[in-house]
Amino acid sequence: MRRTTAPARAGLLVGALTLALAAISAAPAGAAKRETSAWDVTHAAHIAIVGHGYGHGHGMSQYGAEGAARQGLTYQQIAEFYYAGTQWGTAVGRVTVQITADSSPRDLVVRARSGLTLRDTAVRGRSPLPENGATAWRVVTGRAGVGRVSYLTDRWHPFATLQGTGEFFAGGRPITLVTPSGDRSYRGRLRTALTGTGTRATVNELRLEKYLRGVVPLEIPASWSTEAVRAQAVAARTYAAYERAHPRSSAYQICDTTSCQVYGGVAAEHRAANRAIRDTRTQVLTVGGEPAFTQFGSSSGGWTAAGSVPYLAAREDPYDGWAGNPVHDWTLVVTDTRLEQAWPEIGDLGRIEVTSRDGNGAWGGRVGSITLTGTGGQVTVSGDTFRSALGLRSTWLTFTISPR
Repeated sequence: MRRTTAPARAGLLVGALTLALAAISAAPAGAAKRETSAWDVTHAAHIAIVGHGYGHGHGMSQYGAEGAARQGLTYQQIAEFYYAGTQWGTAVGRVTVQITADSSPRDLVVRARSGLTLRDTAVRGRSPLPENGATAWRVVTGRAGVGRVSYLTDRWHPFATLQGTGEFFAGGRPITLVTPSGDRSYRGRLRTALTGTGTRATVNELRLEKYLRGVVPLEIPASWSTEAVRAQAVAARTYAAYERAHPRSSAYQICDTTSCQVYGGVAAEHRAANRAIRDTRTQVLTVGGEPAFTQFGSSSGGWTAAGSVPYLAAREDPYDGWAGNPVHDWTLVVTDTRLEQAWPEIGDLGRIEVTSRDGNGAWGGRVGSITLTGTGGQVTVSGDTFRSALGLRSTWLTFTISPR
């Protein structure tokens, strides 16, 4: 859903610009102070974008969870702070994950290993695959959704035709998937599946607790405080349970990227994260008896943002600003040319105006919309669009302008 390891801050300009940045940065992140909403931009200007936090700001701040743990909060207290109004419950069972690294439109290829079995998804039961000197096994899915199985020695040899698509299983041991970017190992089962639009997808089906082993250490440093990692385990388990109840596709329930939560399979596993998963086994947050939508992000910047549900409320976050958080405050300096290239229809940029904010924290909070005016015209974009176009850490930002 976001990255926990933040890139290094951009260097600041010297002289007058440094003084201006110091004045802006001095405002505390939680202060409800409204600053200038419009800035004139001279030709050939430096634009310092000063901001707080990293990510969308909804739900748990991961840096905030670590800050809270350092202040002595338990994982239950951390979860209840960031998801106020939820209740505790349990979730068990399995989850199906789209493996996006396997981008082949037609085939699923796995490395041969002892105990490997194959299931035809259209019939019951599994068939052991022979240890015949093969180095890999493959299922090619045809247009009608029928799989053809083959194995690799010196070349590919036909083995069987399926009534449906194919699924590989190794008796609970990891299976190595061959992808264009290299081999990747996964627990559970690997199968080829067709989405509602007929697109082939590689799907990993496994137990929820084992799935979390490949998620938690990619979403938070496993070496962080135990209570913070436990809080992440609860948030990730709950998020997966929510997605399982609201599947992304007829072929799978959740993806393995930041569009859902990052999942890396066996290679991502870490002993400390595994321990946090065991310590919180089956625990989730619920609303009305159903898993909550537990969004999380790198850093709130000192104030969380309101989400799509009541328990993702905007609130001041006293835990995010600890000394080890490099993205609680940040600065990026660009030239006016950078904005003109992103929105060429404005011509020579002459004015930046923030036209709406969410009202929470310094400068009036996160940017809702922003208008850029130049010699060629005017464009109004959302804060999210502005952030995406310039690669900013968040939409909680303000500006200072100086000549180049």
